[in-house]
Amino acid sequence: MDGFLPIDRTSRRTLKTAIGCVGVGLHSGRRVSLTLRPAAGGSGIVFRRTDLGIDIPARFDRVADTRLCTALVAEDAPHARIGTVEHVMAALAGTGITDALVEVDGPEVPILDGSAAPFVFLIDCAGTVALPLAAPAIQVLRPVRVTDGEAFAELLPARESGFDAALTIDFPATAIGRQHLSLRITPANFRAALADARTFTLAEEIARLRAAGLAQGGSLTNAVVVDGPLVLNPGGLRRPDEFVRHKLLDAVGDLALAGASLSGRFVGHRSGHALNNRLLRALFADRSAWAPAGTEVPADGVTSRLPAAAAPAMA
Repeated sequence: MDGFLPIDRTSRRTLKTAIGCVGVGLHSGRRVSLTLRPAAGGSGIVFRRTDLGIDIPARFDRVADTRLCTALVAEDAPHARIGTVEHVMAALAGTGITDALVEVDGPEVPILDGSAAPFVFLIDCAGTVALPLAAPAIQVLRPVRVTDGEAFAELLPARESGFDAALTIDFPATAIGRQHLSLRITPANFRAALADARTFTLAEEIARLRAAGLAQGGSLTNAVVVDGPLVLNPGGLRRPDEFVRHKLLDAVGDLALAGASLSGRFVGHRSGHALNNRLLRALFADRSAWAPAGTEVPADGVTSRLPAAAAPAMA
């Protein structure tokens, strides 16, 4: 690439005050309390298991499970796990929050209505405040791609400063089928296009999931359930393409575990939590594929000239 892209490094942001909610875990079925708290600039997003007194940084390298959700685990305490972090991570990223403490008194974030909208509502109620530090950002310098059969996820250099995302899904259920969405991810677009899209499942899979100990707290109040051509929820869909919108919401939350905003393009086909996490691991494993925002990248691409600074997520 020629030189480097100028990136608008906006300020870090945190909450003005603490705010919380109570709900049920989608997979555990347990009642759980969540509190969002302000944090000092540079803290990043940190999850705290208040019942265990253990903190877990919201980082891609702390992801331990991607079966139907993204779950984090503490580095030195494998019993300390927090599952279904993707929706609250998407809400924090979508509203520009870079530093916050997320307290949870159980092994899973409450599912609420199955989307990120309730978390956005909590953040709006608490208010946000700018911090006197530049928000971290990562430039994608080279294409990075991971695959699983026909499914793939990739990050590409940005055509211009910012982050664009495009995703295609393809399900046999005719109520879902093949859907595609391409979107520039901005706070306004996140709120308008993604935040209220709910998680979904196929009716035929529910018994199998529950037999495996999953979806114990699932219901028509927190998930869209599809049976062939039918949507079983009494209120129907919020949007005709709610399914691909939710999958893109998940991608925003999963990629927020980079610990910094990305300047680049995400392209996915039938990708999910596992591929999203593998994509971040592949990106940061290749030191020639990324640079901190503001780093001047040689036009000849000789990345050995780059400083050996670690990614914000690895700090």
